[in-house]
Amino acid sequence: MGIPVKLQAFEGPLDLLLHLIDKNKVNIYDIPIVEITDQYMEYIRQMQGENLDVMSEFLVMAATLLEIKSKMLLPAEVTEDGEVEDPRAELVQKLLEYKMYKYMSYELREYQEEASFTMYHEQDIPEEVKAYREPVDVGALLGDLTLVKLRNVYRDILRRQENRIDPVRSKFGTLEKEEVDLSETMQFVEGYIEEHRTCTFRNLLTLRRGKLYVIVAFLTLLELMKEGKVEVEQAGTFEEIYISAV
Repeated sequence: MGIPVKLQAFEGPLDLLLHLIDKNKVNIYDIPIVEITDQYMEYIRQMQGENLDVMSEFLVMAATLLEIKSKMLLPAEVTEDGEVEDPRAELVQKLLEYKMYKYMSYELREYQEEASFTMYHEQDIPEEVKAYREPVDVGALLGDLTLVKLRNVYRDILRRQENRIDPVRSKFGTLEKEEVDLSETMQFVEGYIEEHRTCTFRNLLTLRRGKLYVIVAFLTLLELMKEGKVEVEQAGTFEEIYISAV
């Protein structure tokens, strides 16, 4: 009877590749493709009991690694400009993009966890308390006040108000507080994708205004991708991102 081996769970083939690169402490721009491919294939062989849909993603990456490995054994191809083509270039670009999005998701998750500790409570002060005004004794307030003293007090108040104004910050405009209902926004994003079936990431982010909506919409999209409810496609770097409901 063989010794059972507990495999670490990875979110996808790129996640596994990043793990192997970090484990071997190699430069991501100069991946030892032979060594990494062998280790990747060993992991695939240990995944025999995994779900077929999950396995298919890893098998596609395995085929890509084997193709790159075979190209590395052949003489290097040269472009029309005389530059040597690196078969690993496209894979390295995908790894860098995945690593960037992965770290972004960590930061957004921290923001979401911090936001969960923020609570809002509506005012519940009784109307009688809010309407109360302390009586004013006009005689005691004015006393021996003269027009000259009143003018001096007025000038002093104006001077204090001017001193409070920051000459730099006062030109920034008014800062408004954003409030976003997390559950409602996530349901709105998911419902919009289900209703339209296909949309662009750019269009999804412009449905509502505010930075918090952009953050919540991005987190919702990541969660829907993880649950397999949507598919995301992008033809190339910085090109339009298309979202399709599954």
